Amino acid sequence: MIARRQLLIGAATLAATRVQAQVAWPAKPLVMIVPFPPGGVADTVARPVAEVLARELKQSVVVENRVGAGGAVGIAAAARAPADGHTLLMSLSSISILPEADVLFGRKPAYTLNQLIPIARFTADPTVLVVRADAPWKTLAEFVADAKRRPGAYNYGSSGNYGTMHVPMEMLKAGAGFRMTHIPYTGAGPAVLALLSGQVDAVASGPATVVQHIKSGKLRPLAHWGERPLQSLPDVPSLKQAGYDASFAQWCALFVPAGTPDDIVQKLRAVAKKAAADPAVVATIGRAGSPIDYQDAPEFQAYWDADAKQMVDAVRRIGKVE
Repeated sequence: MIARRQLLIGAATLAATRVQAQVAWPAKPLVMIVPFPPGGVADTVARPVAEVLARELKQSVVVENRVGAGGAVGIAAAARAPADGHTLLMSLSSISILPEADVLFGRKPAYTLNQLIPIARFTADPTVLVVRADAPWKTLAEFVADAKRRPGAYNYGSSGNYGTMHVPMEMLKAGAGFRMTHIPYTGAGPAVLALLSGQVDAVASGPATVVQHIKSGKLRPLAHWGERPLQSLPDVPSLKQAGYDASFAQWCALFVPAGTPDDIVQKLRAVAKKAAADPAVVATIGRAGSPIDYQDAPEFQAYWDADAKQMVDAVRRIGKVE
């Protein structure tokens, strides 16, 4: 009888501890990993969203730029983090591409998609092809024609091999039949800086990274990879309008490690929804050229599954790129 009573007391204590642990979350500051340098799309979205999360959860949210390997270093760190709700990941659509690239080269993937749970998507922007304002090309047709006349003479920058700035350019190169040299950087911000300084001739970037430079007259947009006109650049034609069957969306979404308790996931979904509707978040991201395109976890999971398949197919078509 005494043993049974002790067993019941122990079970009750364990249950009470679990309840207290649930109520206590978040028990310490949260870390939101951004696997790219400051200045890129993921960073632009992460910072205002983190402010809303901190306010709603009454706990600080530290944005940590953990860069390397086109985003794989930061994504893998988030995937391996304790699933206690204190580590978040704000990533781009390259999250779906990088494991397949590892497989292509016979490497063990740094992470797998099932190691992460989606919380919400905040933006989904087509990439935009931009050149410097003093470049000789005024249109996409002029750009392609010149690249064909001088194979390999021009180069383009990206956020890393098989990232969201690399894959769309490879799609365009394959569809239009020209060659350019690929120069990978550690993120979108450094790649755009390389374009502005004349180190590269073009980049394919999300609008948030380049729209201010376009408006200031430093960069010229030639085309975008979208299905409909861009809100921030309504006069820029799409590749499909130019006759190329290429589309690519650079989306930005929030994730947590797989195994994170469901009650925490639900709270994060609710707070993420508030963040997507917060006027300051909408204004900040909108000024950067990325309108909010919110999807809650179930809808985003379906979108992510379909998009990941498309991206994997694209990587396989591109093949090995050193």
